[in-house]
Amino acid sequence: MAYAATTGPMIDIQGVGKHFQQRKGSANVVLEGVDLQVRQGEFVSIVGRSGCGKTTLLRMIAGLAPYFPGTIRVRGEIVRSVPPRVGFVFQHAALLPWKTVRQNVELGLNEVRRELPKGQRREMVENQLELTNLSAAADYLPRQLSGGMQQRAGLARALVAEPDVLLMDEPFGAVDALTRLRLQEELGEIVQRTSATVVFVTHDVEEAIFLADRVAVMSMGPGRIRETVEVEMPRPRSRQTDAETARHMSDLRDHVLSLVLEQDPAIRGQREAVRS
Repeated sequence: MAYAATTGPMIDIQGVGKHFQQRKGSANVVLEGVDLQVRQGEFVSIVGRSGCGKTTLLRMIAGLAPYFPGTIRVRGEIVRSVPPRVGFVFQHAALLPWKTVRQNVELGLNEVRRELPKGQRREMVENQLELTNLSAAADYLPRQLSGGMQQRAGLARALVAEPDVLLMDEPFGAVDALTRLRLQEELGEIVQRTSATVVFVTHDVEEAIFLADRVAVMSMGPGRIRETVEVEMPRPRSRQTDAETARHMSDLRDHVLSLVLEQDPAIRGQREAVRS
């Protein structure tokens, strides 16, 4: 199944806003003037403080939430509903408990099921199980899996239809720290073997830098892209690095953290007090 080609950005967000109506006609402005372009095959992480609108922005890209004003385009087409060939991975794997891992992964083919013969569907599922190291657990039910394996199953389901775009919302937020580190490395290797364009929302700055080509830092009140930080290192990456690479990663982490923490009113107030 061929991937879509595009001459412009795979994802193009221009002047996008989002507000929720409140009582007496007032509005809670969540996002305002958001601009972000994501190139084909690029991995972009989005970080920011809780409540800045990261997940809302991701849902808008996925066509799961309306937006106004501005435009969001995927493959050059304005997003008005869920775009075709987009995979979504949630914080919780959301596997159907009565279906096996193999059956859950096959659900990811629902969009293209009518286009594919049964044999090809079976082959695509088995290939994805192998890619995510789940072949041995293919006949297990979700309750028989660890948290990390459940997340890999959710990733396999999202990737099995070979999406052009993969949207991930805190996918490792519910697993323990060691499992999270292992899943980060596995995700980097898996994505590298696909041509998917990835937008990855996380609160974890180190995770964002470790995985992404660029990190988009969102500001608060209302949310917008404050700065995009380039991570000029080849992917996939390993935790085992030389001293120079480790220093570079540390410098990037400190810079992104400073951008995020400056949005904290308490920290901003302390800094203003010191300057005065």
